[in-house]
Amino acid sequence: MLDEYGFLRGAESDEGALPALYHFVYCSRAADGVDDAEVGRIVESAKRHNLGRGITGVLVFGSGIFFQWIEGPAAQMQNLIASLHHDSRHHDIVTLSQSEEERERLYPNWDMEKVEAEDIRLVLQDALESTDDKDNVAALTRIIQHLDSGAIRSLGQS
Repeated sequence: MLDEYGFLRGAESDEGALPALYHFVYCSRAADGVDDAEVGRIVESAKRHNLGRGITGVLVFGSGIFFQWIEGPAAQMQNLIASLHHDSRHHDIVTLSQSEEERERLYPNWDMEKVEAEDIRLVLQDALESTDDKDNVAALTRIIQHLDSGAIRSLGQS
């Protein structure tokens, strides 16, 4: 039997085989006028669209910054990534990580969930501490410095 994302489950699945999942992790700066109500609409829309596409993920929003982890089939993810780059509700998209690998989902039951962040800096600091990639370290360090300086409007313009 297939699960809700079209993957074999239970005794019918090959216990050693994991699905090939593409993941995309990014942060971006919210456009002027994007508030919690708009973020709520974004999450509701994502829930409706992601279920049928086999995409799951989490969205953190705080201090005018989006931080998102999304995962799913590569073709569906490429379409979603392209649409994210054309979405006028945010700017300065910084790719923190993206790859395809065979593994279990990090958020198997979340078509899209918003996680509250009183201080997005803590989320970004945690990401910084868990990455070894020099490009990710540089991007996260820059974003954290902008947050600390209060220069949200100039994010990504260094």
